Amino acid sequence: MSGSQTKSQFVAVASIAAELSAVMEVAKEISLAAANAKAIAFRAGEKAKGFQPITDFINDLAKETIALVNKINEHALLLYRLTVNEQRTTEACKRFEKVAAMTTNAAYADSLTQPLEQAQLRMLACRREFDAHVAELLDQLAEVMHPARAARVIAANSRIEASQAGEYLQSLQAVAESVDHAAQVIHVKVHRCRSALSLINSPE
Repeated sequence: MSGSQTKSQFVAVASIAAELSAVMEVAKEISLAAANAKAIAFRAGEKAKGFQPITDFINDLAKETIALVNKINEHALLLYRLTVNEQRTTEACKRFEKVAAMTTNAAYADSLTQPLEQAQLRMLACRREFDAHVAELLDQLAEVMHPARAARVIAANSRIEASQAGEYLQSLQAVAESVDHAAQVIHVKVHRCRSALSLINSPE
C-alpha cells in the first residue's frame, strides 16, 4: 500500500464519518417532524384522520435510519483502525524487504526469509480484511437508501392527506415537505459515502 493510497483511505473514512453525521442529524429532524405531525393531527381530529397513521410511519423510518447510521458509524471506525493497522504492517514489510535486499550475500541471510514472508502474509491479510469490510459497508449504505426512498413515498401521501385537513393544511404540508427534503439530503449524503468508498477500491 503506497503512501498516497493510505492518505486516500484516511481521507475517505473521515469524509464518510462527516457525511454520516449529517445523515444522523437529518434522521433526528425526521423524528421531530413526526412528533410535530402527530400533535397537529391530534388537534385536527377528523380532518386529519388519514394523516395520523402516517406519523407513525415517519417516526419508524427515522428510528430505522438512526439505527442503520449508528451501525455504519461503528463500521467506519473499524475501517479507520484497519487502515492504521494496514499502514503499520506495510511499513514493517518494507523494512524487512530493505534489510533482505541489503544482506543478500550475508552468512545468515536465509534467516530473514521466514519473517519477510510472514510480514507479507500479514499485509495481504490486512488488505483482504479491509476490502471485505468496505464491501460490507457498501451493503449497509445501500440499506439506508431504503428508508430514504420510503420517506419520499410517505411525503407524497402526506401531501394528499394534508390537502383534506382544512385549516391545518399548511402545517401538515410543511411536515410533508420537511420529510421529503430530509429524504433527498440522505440520498445525497449516502451517495457521497459510496463514492468515497469506491475511490478506496480504485486501483492506482
